[in-house]
Amino acid sequence: MNFIRNIFKRNSRSDEGGNFFIELQEILGFKPINVDIYKVAFTHRSMNSRDTNGNPINYERLEFVGDAMLSAIIATHLYNEVPQGDEGYLTKMRSKVVSREHLNELGKELNLIDFVESKIPKDNFWNNIHGNVFEALIGAIYLDQGYEYCEKFIYKRVIIPHVDIQKLEGKVISYKSLLIEWCQKEKKSFNYNVYEDTGNDQLRHFAVKLSINNKIIAKARATSKKKAEEKASKRAFFAFQEFISKTPLQ
Repeated sequence: MNFIRNIFKRNSRSDEGGNFFIELQEILGFKPINVDIYKVAFTHRSMNSRDTNGNPINYERLEFVGDAMLSAIIATHLYNEVPQGDEGYLTKMRSKVVSREHLNELGKELNLIDFVESKIPKDNFWNNIHGNVFEALIGAIYLDQGYEYCEKFIYKRVIIPHVDIQKLEGKVISYKSLLIEWCQKEKKSFNYNVYEDTGNDQLRHFAVKLSINNKIIAKARATSKKKAEEKASKRAFFAFQEFISKTPLQ
């Protein structure tokens, strides 16, 4: 038991809630067999941990496994629940469930970042770490307990509380994709003019001017080109919402 208690350096949340084994069991809903695999699921690459063969020990490989398991189980659920849905529909619906934004929300719900071992202050993490660790946890469950337990965990934490078919059908995961699809169907030209616009900000920023038929429709800026384009696309979407809603999109 002392070994289990010392798996992680204690933080305030763990001190209050007991040892890692107990808190992990509460999250999982079952007793883990190989606690070490879960330790890997919460180890950030900044720790520079390696096994006896010199291979890196961090959550990234488990994240790969978890991503595959989550995708397969969600795909199977949608296949069974929506027998009339074709491949394109099922793919789009699965993308909405396993979107990076949604996975980050799931990781935050479970406060998984509290368990992460890192040499980087947690306040400096990018937002995606929440979803990355959530996927790593799923990978650890699969390797520790197999498919059945992995499926039960995903149903408990993802499908039952969050997968509502009707709500998902109306959820937009990429305004840029939606806007481009509309422009292509309506034979409208579009252009994303992206340029660096740091200004007085400490963080690097990018700005974008979105033009449709050579007319600037929306502007936006963010800490990445992708975020700036998505923000501008969202603004343009609402500007053209009345027209887009009349165009049947896939």
